[in-house]
Order: sequence, then structure tokens, then C-alpha cells
Amino acid sequence: MNAASLAGGERAAVTAARSLPVTVVIPTYNRARLLARALNSVRVQTLVPAEVIVVDDGSTDETAAMIREAFPFVHYVHQENQGVSAARNRGIEIAAREWIALLDSDDEWRPEKLETQFRELIRQPQSRVCHTEEIWVRRGVRVNPMKKHAKAGGWIFQRCLPLCAMSPSSIVLHRTVFDAVGLFDESLPACEDYDLWLRITARYPVLFIKEPLIVKHGGHEDQLSRRHWGMDRFRVRALQKILASDQLSATDRRAAAITLAAKARIVASGARKRGRHAEAEHYAALGESHVGL
Repeated sequence: MNAASLAGGERAAVTAARSLPVTVVIPTYNRARLLARALNSVRVQTLVPAEVIVVDDGSTDETAAMIREAFPFVHYVHQENQGVSAARNRGIEIAAREWIALLDSDDEWRPEKLETQFRELIRQPQSRVCHTEEIWVRRGVRVNPMKKHAKAGGWIFQRCLPLCAMSPSSIVLHRTVFDAVGLFDESLPACEDYDLWLRITARYPVLFIKEPLIVKHGGHEDQLSRRHWGMDRFRVRALQKILASDQLSATDRRAAAITLAAKARIVASGARKRGRHAEAEHYAALGESHVGL
């Protein structure tokens, strides 16, 4: 089922059933308490999803029991610990619906999130990717994102180059997008969303809803950004991948090369400060090789 079909008889059927033709995919690892908050935000949606999949990436806490007791509607999948990308990919692969909504286990949705997105997808049936504005909370306190984090819609590839320009928890996208660009890169320990957004926005315009429909929580100790130094290392790898593809216009290719050169220099500087001289030389040379491309 796609957005175009929803505009006809299916739209009335969806509204009558009070459910949407979408699978929610939630990866988790030892976050039972936070996951319960996320699942509660799914349960109270004004239009509920047809399917909710939680992929437990090897949790050793009470996640399984919590879901069994409190959220019997969830399709629970347990796997050995392989990382967030593998967990998301597993959920996407087994999803029964054509539309996929992603939600991180430490975030939550506003009650009208899915209904608002599908209402806009009905109005713009050519759209295949939709994201929304967000509310940021750090250690329980609401904060204002900086200007560089401003969201946008349309052809936003170049806006995705400096940093991750869309939040996974806000995304709804059609399965055919994954068929075209692939799934999350499981070899990346972080910035896997940055990598996927580059591949998607190189080929698709993005529908953006200005209303804040997710609450993005941060500041807790198990965030990936706290585990790795030099997060731009992983963005450089993503940029190398997209530059090696044939998906970019000349303008986008030039912008990606400039960004790679700048990020490689930043990583080289960080490596020198940490005494990682071989890495520093590698990234310095990589940056120089992309100057003027």
C-alpha cells in the first residue's frame, strides 16, 4: 500500500480502522525503562500503526519480561548483540507493511505523530520520505537546538553533509527507498544514520513537517556519541562511499568532496592530539586528495 492508494478508498478504511499501514521498528539494548516510555508513546498514537517490532540486540536486563507483561501487541525479536544497524535492519527486513517508521528506544513520539505524517503523505503522494521537527531534552531539561541543527525539506543532500540532518525517530519512509539505496551500514559503529541519509537524499526529496512531533532525549551514558572519539571518522567513511557511487550531480559531488576534505583535516588534528600519528597522516593525506575535486 502506498500514499497514492491511501488517497482513495483506503484513506477512509484506514481512518475507520483507526490504524495505519506502517510498521514501527525499534532497536534496543539494555534500556527496559526507556523502551517502556517509547512504547507507551506508540500505544497512545491517535492513529495506531499496524505493526510494532522491537529488535532486542542482546539485552541482559528485564526487556523481554517487560514487553511480555506490558506490551503484548509488540512483535519481539531477540538477537545476539550486533549493533544498532543490524537491529534496525532485522526489523526492516521482517516488517510486513510497505511503510516503515523508525523509533529509537530512548526517544518518544507526540500522540499525533503518525497521523500527521500520513495526512501529509496523502496530500503529497509522490513523497517517499518524511521527517518532522523535534523537541530536544538533555538530562530531563528542554534545550534549544543550535542553528546548524535546523531541519528542512526538499532536496537536502547538501544540508546533510555537515552533520546528521534528520533524526531516525522522526522518519517514515517507503520500503522501496531501502530497495533503491540499501539498508543501514552495519560496518559503521556510529553515524550509520548520517550514512543512510546521504544515500537517500542523493536520490529523493524529503517531506518535512515543521510541527515538533518527537521528543529526542539525550545526555545518557550509553549514547553512541559518548563511546567513540572523532565521530567525523565515520562521516568521512560515509562520504567516501557516496563519492564512489554514481548517484551525485556534479554540484553535489563537489560539495561532498569539500566536506570530506574539511572533516578529514579535523580528524587528523584530533588524532595528532591523541598521539595517533599514523592515523593523523592518513587523514591528512585523504583530506589533501579531495581538495579541488
